[in-house]
Parts: sequence; C-alpha cells; structure tokens
Amino acid sequence: MGDRAQRQPSPLRVAANIAPWILLTAESTMFVLLAHYSRVMPPAGGKRYLTSTAVFLVEVVKLAISLTMALYDVSKTAPPSMPATSLFFSLTSTVFSGDSWKLAIPAGLDVLSNSLLFISLSNLRAASFQITFQLKFLTTAVFGLMLLKRSIPPRKWGLLLLLVVGVALVQIPDASPEQMLQDDHTGHHFPRSLEEWRAVKQGAGSGSSLQKRSATYEGIEEDILTADPHLNPTIGLFATIGASLASGLASIYFEKVLKDSSNHISLWVRNVQLAIYSVFPALFIGIVFREGEKIAEDGFFQGYNWAVWSTIIIQALGGIFSAFYVSHTQKDARSSATTANIVLSIIGSIWLFDFEVNATFLLGSAAVLVATHYYGNPNFNSAMGALRPPPIRIDAYEKDSAGPESSPVAPPNEFSIKLPTSPFLSDGMSSSRPTSPAPGHTRVSASRNASVGGYFDEK
Repeated sequence: MGDRAQRQPSPLRVAANIAPWILLTAESTMFVLLAHYSRVMPPAGGKRYLTSTAVFLVEVVKLAISLTMALYDVSKTAPPSMPATSLFFSLTSTVFSGDSWKLAIPAGLDVLSNSLLFISLSNLRAASFQITFQLKFLTTAVFGLMLLKRSIPPRKWGLLLLLVVGVALVQIPDASPEQMLQDDHTGHHFPRSLEEWRAVKQGAGSGSSLQKRSATYEGIEEDILTADPHLNPTIGLFATIGASLASGLASIYFEKVLKDSSNHISLWVRNVQLAIYSVFPALFIGIVFREGEKIAEDGFFQGYNWAVWSTIIIQALGGIFSAFYVSHTQKDARSSATTANIVLSIIGSIWLFDFEVNATFLLGSAAVLVATHYYGNPNFNSAMGALRPPPIRIDAYEKDSAGPESSPVAPPNEFSIKLPTSPFLSDGMSSSRPTSPAPGHTRVSASRNASVGGYFDEK
C-alpha cells in the first residue's frame, strides 16, 4: 500500500506538468486572433503598422526576458561578493563560447518564420491559418528524417497524408471567392472622380481614419486598402507554407545543436544566444533595407495600438516557451494542446470575425484534428505499432502449485538442497546458507535461484 501511494503523482506535480501546455495553448490562440485582428482592424491614425518593426520588437523582448533569467541563473552559483559587472561578463563569455555560432542558422530561420506569420495572418482567416500552419508537423518530420536520421513508421506517414488532405479541404472555400472580389474591386470599382471617392469613404464607415496621401490613383488605392483591407488567400497560403518550412527546419536544427553539443548550457543561455543572433537580421534586413524609407517618413511606431503591443508581447513569450519543447517529454500533452488550439481558434474566428463554416471546412478541420492529435500521442503509436500481442510471461510465483504438472521445472544447471527434517525447521526457523555447493555441482547466482522459489524446494 505504501509503494502504491508513493507511485501516484501528487496533484502539485501533475499541475506543474500540465501548466506549461495550458500556457502554450493560450499563447498560440491569443497570438493568432490578436495578430489577425491587428492586421484587419481600422488603423490607428490612418496608418497601419509595419510588420518588420513588430518582428524586431519581438526579438528585443525575447532578448530582455532571456537575459534577465540567465543572469539570475548565473547569480545563484556565484559568490555573494561578486559584482554585477562580473556576472555580466561571465554570462557574455558563456554566450559567445563553444558552438554558439551554430545557433545563427535557427535564429535567422526564426526571424523568417515570424515575418511570414504576419503576412499569412494579413491574408488568411485566423481559423484557416491555424489549421494550415499544422503543416509544420510534416516539415518537422521530413527535416528530422534528413538531419537526425529518424525513422517514420508507415502509420505516421498515413497521418501526415491525412493532414495534407485536411489542409487542402480547408483551403478550398478560400481559393476563389475572395480573390475574385479583390480583383473585381481593384479592377472595376476603382474611384475615378471626387464623387466616387466620397462615396467610397462614406461606404467604408471609417472616414475619420483615412488620410489622402496623394492626388494619384496609387495614393487613393493605398488609402482604400488601409481602411478596408482585402484578404488574398493565395499569398496567405504560400506564406503559411514558407513559415511551416522555416519553423520545422529551425526546430530540428536547434535540436541537433543541443544533441551534438558537449557543453552543458542552460536553456536560458540558449535563448539569449538565439535572441542575439535574431536581432541582427531583423534589424538590418527587415527594418533598414525593407522599410527604411517608410520608417524615416512616418516613424518607427506608426500605426501602433494596444492590439499591436499585445501581439508583440505574446509572440515573444511563445518564442521563449518553444525553446523548452525539445527537453519536454510529455508528447501526449503537446498533441492535446495542439488540438485545443485549433478548436479555440475556430471558435474565436466565428465569434470575433463572423467566420462562416461550411461542410468542406468542417471535414478538413476534422481530418487535421485527428492527424495532429494522434501523430504526437505515444499511446496511439505504441498501440498501433505492435504487429502482434506481446508474449505472456508467467512468473514462478503466479503458477498454481496444486497440480503436479503446474510446478516449474528447474533448468538443468540448477539444483536444490534438501535438508533433513528437524523440529526447528518445522517451527518456522531456517538454517543459514551453505558456504559451498556439493561436489560436482556448479554455483548458481542468487537471482536465478530466486526466480524458481528460493534455495529450498517444498516437497
């Protein structure tokens, strides 16, 4: 009874194991809904924020949080008299030592994935994006097969095929109607007079947020798209596929670096390394080269509001949590979190964005839910992977000793010692173990004798 009570996990330990996945589910769902809302809501001050600045700030927030936690870890092992500057230099030497340069590759891929995520959420519905982004299971499996030499059993290939079919079914409703609406709007309903321009402003319902940038048709078109953005499912689909490829390759390469590393480095230090190597491409490629002119003209924080800041903070926290995926072993909880994430995103899209669900979308969503739930569930993998039931093994103590044929047969090399009957033995007392076996016999280990009932066989 005592051993059984000790084997049962305490409620506190169970809560500690489940809490990270609850946080990950909430983080991913909130990011998808907020990021999509920040891209389609009426812009602040008539200007929509630049996604490159949001990606850069995500990396800055990740660096600040990781650096604080890494300094705290270093301070726990340092003497109390060590000054703060020495702690910082000690952490710096740890961050830039060893194989830290290898993390530049997953850091750059992480920046690319975050940039494509914002493009995807600017052109896809939140529910459609959440389901399509589950293609990262396929990309992670393929890159794991290539880089880590992992074997993928046939049942998992079947689940991945079901995932692809489900994503294709989900993308069917968004393939043509909105694209035709966008082409029709931009090609035939473009305002060509002052009266038409006023009618468009009144129809949009957000005339106060529009600003006429120029007298050309390009400036007017930019104002219309800013006030009433139209989704482009084709661009959103390709951006989501690209984000899945970058995310899958980054996670597999990061896992490979952790496995090949001979130095024991905490995950907070690894987060600092990833954030440092992510800041540079986000700054120079995303801001300086891509959006340098717009930032110089309208400012770095153009179009920022509460939704944009909330999206940045939530995305930064999610990037930090994702670094702990590799060391966590509860894959069944992760699959459950992914399933809950998809369901909550669909409910949020219906409630917040008036998302219309049809039969094709429901069928594709069900296929993706089944594939993602069972793909990472170890119980399902072990149950389906067994081609035949395991052999039944009956120990000696489980056999019935009532019949003459049920008693275990000792191996040829084993022997039993029969002592003469004495009143001491009949009263429950036992003799000591003999110091040496009889001539002509071989000594057998205690573990083998224990499997057949001990040294003394009952006659």
